[in-house]
Amino acid sequence: MRIDPFIQWMKQVHGRVNSALYGQMTSQNSQQIAFLRSLEKEMEREKSLYTPLQELEVVVFDFETTGFYPERGDQILSIGAVKLKGWVMNNEAEETFYSLVQFNGSLSNDIKQLTGLGETELKDAPPLLEVLVQFYQFVQGRTLVAHHASHEKKFLQQANWKLFKTNVKHRIVDTSLVFNVATPHEKLITLEDYCQHCGIEVQNRHHALGDAKMTAQLWRLYLKILHDMKYKTLSDIYECF
Repeated sequence: MRIDPFIQWMKQVHGRVNSALYGQMTSQNSQQIAFLRSLEKEMEREKSLYTPLQELEVVVFDFETTGFYPERGDQILSIGAVKLKGWVMNNEAEETFYSLVQFNGSLSNDIKQLTGLGETELKDAPPLLEVLVQFYQFVQGRTLVAHHASHEKKFLQQANWKLFKTNVKHRIVDTSLVFNVATPHEKLITLEDYCQHCGIEVQNRHHALGDAKMTAQLWRLYLKILHDMKYKTLSDIYECF
């Protein structure tokens, strides 16, 4: 019998997966949920704290959402992400992730204007469960990075619990905290503030992948600065807080 490619991939990545359990699965949703639970169980989250900065593998990501409060029903509309190792970004076409997320409600005019998204394209987008599993396949065990990460973390935690009944196990690093170690006297808050301060052109603002790309450029720049300031790991940086 031919082994499902998804299950085969799981066995290769996570050698301790119970093959009998996966052999009994027939629905795609069951496979997806099993993938996420297995990935989170196998994560060595603390390892990222002591990885040399030039070797640290991260995924810089951004969500566009209907609002700020997932607990009040606000939803994720799109996810963008960029994969980095240290301060190097490889072939962009191979190292980025972007997807719209299915949404069947009505968007406010403010959100339409801010994001450029519309109801028709969101109605035809894949459901959140499918998009999140694809996102986690892209991320695998890497550390997650976002600018003012509390926003993304709230939505990710809420979605994980609702869809998978698990908490997020990935470490999520807030760039604004890390950057403040390198520039403690600068009054920088927004993504635009940091980009203008560093001479990075602001492009595709409030597009999930556009924001992720700008944040990735900032991450690369500041990570190199911190390395040159003799910070060797995330643990060294966290000790400043």
